Amino acid sequence: MEVFIITPFPETIDVLIENNIINQGKKKNLLKIEVVNLRDFSDNKYKKIDDEPYGGGSGMVMMCKPLFNAIKYCITKSKKKPKVIYPSPKGKVLSQKMCSNLSKEKSLIFICGHYKGIDERVITKYVDLEVSIGDFIISNGELSTMIIFDSIARLVPGVLNDLNSAMTDSFVDGLLDAPYFTRPDEIDGLKVPKVLLSGDHKAIAKWRSDKKFEATKDRRPDLLNEKKSYD
Repeated sequence: MEVFIITPFPETIDVLIENNIINQGKKKNLLKIEVVNLRDFSDNKYKKIDDEPYGGGSGMVMMCKPLFNAIKYCITKSKKKPKVIYPSPKGKVLSQKMCSNLSKEKSLIFICGHYKGIDERVITKYVDLEVSIGDFIISNGELSTMIIFDSIARLVPGVLNDLNSAMTDSFVDGLLDAPYFTRPDEIDGLKVPKVLLSGDHKAIAKWRSDKKFEATKDRRPDLLNEKKSYD
């Protein structure tokens, strides 16, 4: 998978990649990543990329021209047809199913937004998918981009050493995951459930299945409703 990340702060992305599972995929040549400095595509001598919004109001808006030029650069350089993703509170809420689908794409372009956002004409002309990471606002698009990218990259075969581990995570089958325990088998009077020490794989599988349902019913009953509707 090739990935372009358009950002006015490339050093932030570099640090996040360096300390992330994504770097493992990069070293294995499974992820080809280019961090594109948006300021390189500004025709302003001060490398300005934002301006005041038409109609007035507080805040600044990221301008069309630098983004147009940066996106065109990525599309031209790509060997495939990239899907352009813009993290936005107005987008579809990120889900495991969405990540699974996007992990099958050959090429992605991420746009890291700032300030009040990007000029709407960029979305109209180029953006294929707006993605929200939740009903809250953070101060920069680099963090939201990396959350989305991480969620996708870990599902690309070979990036994780054990893909089966990802296939048993919460949300993969519409449920929360079961609880996990490791050594010691008792601490401060708290014991590991006997079934997990039994060696009976069939009983363990049933216990985990039951616990997944219980956790979902208790903590995220909305997921059960969604699963029922989907089924």
